[in-house]
Amino acid sequence: MTSKHPRESRSIVTELIMPGQTNYHGTVFGGQLFHSVDKIASIAAMRHSNGGVVTASCEALQFLCPVNIGEAIEITASVIWTHRSSMELYVTGVAENLYTGEKRDALTAYLIFVGLDDQGKSRPVPSIVPETEDEQRLFEVAEARYVERKRKIDAARSTK
Repeated sequence: MTSKHPRESRSIVTELIMPGQTNYHGTVFGGQLFHSVDKIASIAAMRHSNGGVVTASCEALQFLCPVNIGEAIEITASVIWTHRSSMELYVTGVAENLYTGEKRDALTAYLIFVGLDDQGKSRPVPSIVPETEDEQRLFEVAEARYVERKRKIDAARSTK
């Protein structure tokens, strides 16, 4: 199985925030943003694995600022780390006031996906090779998150 670079999975979507997506403050619902995050991350994970995937977890979803009615949000996702069948993706969102051109960092998140075979069982995914300093930093931190996530899962299983 060949290795891939984060740029090969990069997926981007831009959405216009409409009134039906917002709360009584006139800002987008967090769940609405997460829906978009999960969809674009799914596309990036499928690009990387060349097959089906399932969302396993979302970690550190941070809403950094409100996104208002009439603004656009550009959401970008890339695979930043892999294990045997799992992939960690880094997702960012940038809000844009389309009248002024002002852009603001609106969200960040880490999502874990698992590659699936035709029977819905986990399957190996290509390894990831960081190319830039930022990608290398994300790759190294993801390894530590994987170890901690595994520790928590094992601890939860042992208490049952």
